[in-house]
Amino acid sequence: MNLPFKRVISLFAAPALAGLLGCLPLLAQAAELKEIRIAVPDLSAGTQHSGGGVVDVLRQQQIFEKAFADQGIKIQWNFFKGAGPVINEAFANGQVDLAYLGDLAAIIGKSNGLDTRLLSASARGVKHYLGVVPGSGIKTLEDLKGKRVAVFRGTATQLSFDAALASRGLSEKDLKVVNLDFNAAVAALAAKQIDASWGSTGLSALRSKGLAELPLSTKDLGGAGSVQSVLVGAGKFVDEHPEAVEKLLKAQQQAVQWLTQDSNKDAYIQLVSGLASYPPVILQEDLKDQRLSEIFPSTLDPVFLGKLQESVDLAAKERLIRKPFKVDAWVAPQLAAAGL
Repeated sequence: MNLPFKRVISLFAAPALAGLLGCLPLLAQAAELKEIRIAVPDLSAGTQHSGGGVVDVLRQQQIFEKAFADQGIKIQWNFFKGAGPVINEAFANGQVDLAYLGDLAAIIGKSNGLDTRLLSASARGVKHYLGVVPGSGIKTLEDLKGKRVAVFRGTATQLSFDAALASRGLSEKDLKVVNLDFNAAVAALAAKQIDASWGSTGLSALRSKGLAELPLSTKDLGGAGSVQSVLVGAGKFVDEHPEAVEKLLKAQQQAVQWLTQDSNKDAYIQLVSGLASYPPVILQEDLKDQRLSEIFPSTLDPVFLGKLQESVDLAAKERLIRKPFKVDAWVAPQLAAAGL
């Protein structure tokens, strides 16, 4: 009796075991994802962290945390003063899963072989400024020839500067470029250790104190040098956790919808200025002629992808990257298949 009974049990056990083994990849995936690690360049001048844009809205409203709370998945925000170059190192070392980056840093990472996927836009047409020592007489980009100009290499600011120079038939070779991060550049300009710096709202803070003049911005150049920003994901993370990526992008839309309502402009300015330790008047001045609904749409539309491709091509021309690539092939496959 024992032998037939064992055979009967084996008949049921085999398909049951096969079914269990078939579920193991899904069970393993659910068990593996304990946290989502997100990297952001830290734009704050104070003790709090600020990434500006959609990042500050996401964190203030705890949108990602709430979206993944039912699965017990933690959201880990990592802010880097070293910006894009350091974040690319973190990607290479498997220390982050997602990152909000300016265009050049994301492009350099992809060109250098980092397996990243383009997931969404995070900002477009962001203005940059030329800051100069008061009384220097520098009014145009042509006036920078032979001058010491601070630029944070490897970041969107460098590509912005190169695009601005190219619009006037110039290049970095015409200047004496000094590689300084955002805070160091502001300090050097205030101390008159350099002649000029190219950057964003941090330079406006200097002007408000009478320590710098801002003779021009990317708007004065017809938009040449304006910055695009993106959300990219590590290829391994995107491939192994497609449902988490989809859920995250859906949750991000809550922040985007709030951010792209122009009626929230004042609230947004107060939020970012508080986190970044900038006087609100600086952001008010920066955004006075722009609509949030034009800056913060997250769609990877043809216009945005076209701007990114122009950035890739310019980076290759200026030898900021060795291998140009097609942006369309960078888009995460599931987004491309869905027409997003």
